[in-house]
Amino acid sequence: MPGHKVGTREEWRVAREELAKLEAQHAEFTREVTAKRRELPWVSVEKEYVFDTQEGKKTLSELFDGRSQLLAYNIMYGPDYTIGACPGCTSLGDELEATRVHLSHQDVALICFSRAPIDRLNAYKERMGWTFPYVSTYENDFVWDLGLAMTPEQAEQIPEVQEMIASPPDWLQEWAEMVGADLEDGLRENPSFHAFARENGTVYHTYSVSAPDPFVAPYHAFLQARTPKEPPADPRIWRKDEYPEEEMQ
Repeated sequence: MPGHKVGTREEWRVAREELAKLEAQHAEFTREVTAKRRELPWVSVEKEYVFDTQEGKKTLSELFDGRSQLLAYNIMYGPDYTIGACPGCTSLGDELEATRVHLSHQDVALICFSRAPIDRLNAYKERMGWTFPYVSTYENDFVWDLGLAMTPEQAEQIPEVQEMIASPPDWLQEWAEMVGADLEDGLRENPSFHAFARENGTVYHTYSVSAPDPFVAPYHAFLQARTPKEPPADPRIWRKDEYPEEEMQ
């Protein structure tokens, strides 16, 4: 017997209409949240940050590439990672690659940050086949000022982080092996989206959000809300060039 309900087309129609009412309520709530997000005060970025890019040094303003809005995702790839970036963040980077062409025509520049040195980011970008700007925040105050990572002292003050380090589940131990970092170093990176605006020559920080918000990991929407079966609580996430051959078919 299947582990889910099986019914007639009429039963499905009635249940679907009831669900549609909830979906309409959810959509209205989402619109309210989006409006509140855009009502957040803009904070001018006073410090002159300079970043390492594939084309050389660039300021935060130059990362806008002539546009008035900038979205930046912070990929978990710290200077202590010896193998590569977080597999989950990497799969999100694959999605951003396809999204960027459309955002660029809507006055939005899309980039990614990571704290590893630029030469390692360039090599990883080539391995993944990405074309979006991949910017290094290595030894940059921007990381600490905007919350892209935690200092060791900050991490020690977060009970959840310390608990995961003390008794890591199997999937987290596997994750540490895949990035090549000790958990106390690996978990200090903050996978997060950051939004900026540029107006009359001034750059403003407008919004930040950390995982696991759906905005951070949009591909989860397919697994969490669209597929017939509920995904596992801790799904195995691979880099696209590391899937077992039978899973690629």
